[in-house]
Amino acid sequence: MSAAPLVPRQRLIVWTILGSGVVAALHLGKAAIATPLLQTDLGVSLGQAGWLTGIFAVLGLLGGAPAGAVAAAAGGRRTMLLGLGITALAGAAGGVAPSFGLLLVSRLLEGLGFLLIIVAGPAILERLLSGVARDKAFALWSCFMPCGMALVMVAGPLFPGWRWLWWASAALAILAAALVLYCIPHDDSLGMPRRILGDIRQVLRSRAAALLTIVFALYSLMFFALFSFLPVLLMERMDISYRGAGLLSALASVVNAGGNLAAGYLMARGFGRSAVLLFASGVMGASGLGIFLGLFDAPATFLLCLLFSMIGGLIPATLLATATLAVRDAMLVPIAVGLIMQGSNFGQLFGPAVVGSVTAAFGWSAAGVIVLLAATAACLTALLLRTALEHSDPAQVKRVAMGSATTSGKR
Repeated sequence: MSAAPLVPRQRLIVWTILGSGVVAALHLGKAAIATPLLQTDLGVSLGQAGWLTGIFAVLGLLGGAPAGAVAAAAGGRRTMLLGLGITALAGAAGGVAPSFGLLLVSRLLEGLGFLLIIVAGPAILERLLSGVARDKAFALWSCFMPCGMALVMVAGPLFPGWRWLWWASAALAILAAALVLYCIPHDDSLGMPRRILGDIRQVLRSRAAALLTIVFALYSLMFFALFSFLPVLLMERMDISYRGAGLLSALASVVNAGGNLAAGYLMARGFGRSAVLLFASGVMGASGLGIFLGLFDAPATFLLCLLFSMIGGLIPATLLATATLAVRDAMLVPIAVGLIMQGSNFGQLFGPAVVGSVTAAFGWSAAGVIVLLAATAACLTALLLRTALEHSDPAQVKRVAMGSATTSGKR
């Protein structure tokens, strides 16, 4: 089946949604690049800096599936606008926070906005696109995290202080909301209310959805164990400037998008999803161990960072593309995505916090052990996922595998 290109209107929708996701990821990643400035201005420790990234995920850890249910019931466009609005307000408030405690509270609220944005994006794409156009859009959407992280790593050192970075990121959220208002069609009428609790229970009963969630939690733990502290690590290991560390961190982030896109290519050519997850998890574990143990010189260590990020990028795209295999009702897809993102938020919360604490106590080598254990667990879970997918609804599996032969358009 040939891959029909997206029409101009569809491209506008996809790029608007992707841009909103990039803004959300930028808010997540700004704490990492601002860590040296926060250490100077507010006197935060590495452990506290880890919590500035980790606290972002608290609400997502508890409310991913409910947020997906809200997006399914209230509509993706409304949910996206709400998320961007909360992100803008919380970001602006964080920019005037006089203490670490108040800054932490603002980060918690930014996490709520982030959660709403990342469950609304797939809901909008699922509603407005179908067939090959939808598959291509989901592959592109999975790039929002590395692109946003890379953007803030490059832009962060250009600001005179961390507060200016917070205010600029809030302004970008307002701009994204304006684009959503202009470019995204209104949500369809809600009609009969969905049974939110029943829908959540139905998704929770899916073994495949549970395993996807676990893999995303372990991937996220590994990814943020490195990227929450990568600028600091590079400055220590490579003896480079703050701005140089930001540029190298951006490069390491952006290659993750290459892995995202490569995952779609591999799945389209029949590579098993579990096999892709198994391979990527193994490479992340081995390269992460080499990075944190300091076994190689500085250039080789940075090449391992690139490998860690690029091959790791296969995982989130594969997981998001597999979400439609975990549920039998298309209306439940946003809830499945929300549940999977709860796993991601678990890793975001505990990865930076644990790694920051053990690094402060035992040095960087302790972080390598944590990454290796997480990678081993991810490999084992990927093997279990293979069996779970084999018992999925055959009709649903066939629909996803063939990419759907329907032409793209509104549902």
